[in-house]
Amino acid sequence: MKKYFDHIKSKDPSAKSYLEIFFLYPSVHAIALYKISHFLYGIHLLFLARLISQLGRFLTGIEIHPAASIGKYLFIDHGMGVVIGETTVIGDNVTLYQGVTLGGTGKDTGKRHPTIENNVTIGAGAKVLGPINIREGTKIGANSVVLKETNNYSTVVGIPAKAVQKKIFNDLMKPSA
Repeated sequence: MKKYFDHIKSKDPSAKSYLEIFFLYPSVHAIALYKISHFLYGIHLLFLARLISQLGRFLTGIEIHPAASIGKYLFIDHGMGVVIGETTVIGDNVTLYQGVTLGGTGKDTGKRHPTIENNVTIGAGAKVLGPINIREGTKIGANSVVLKETNNYSTVVGIPAKAVQKKIFNDLMKPSA
């Protein structure tokens, strides 16, 4: 728990204490309730899982389907209006801002929601729709609508979102002259 709180403090300069994070951050409450509902979903107590999920939505404004798969250190800053769909997969160290939707397009069956790899940041109001992959290190600008897969370490913005920058990992590893 301390590592998770330290992670939040590193992401949010306004977080002053563990006590504040524990009691006042809706992200912490939403994820705790998600973990309970996800466990119940896994043992086929589907109604109870959905009930707890809806309780989390009511209390925090963050809707996370109990079947979604979430890695370590997800941070949802502000949180109100965040929606994480049923077949969404989220990696480690992902940051979501308020109003983000990780949803479906209504056209797909089976895997309908995005896969978000590690170290991704998704700006306020962004919509990531369909069974697409958001690759490691991607940054998605506020209010963007992402309908296509991204490249590693890219920045995408707009409606529909387009890449505006790409960092090549090998270039970052080259020694400076």
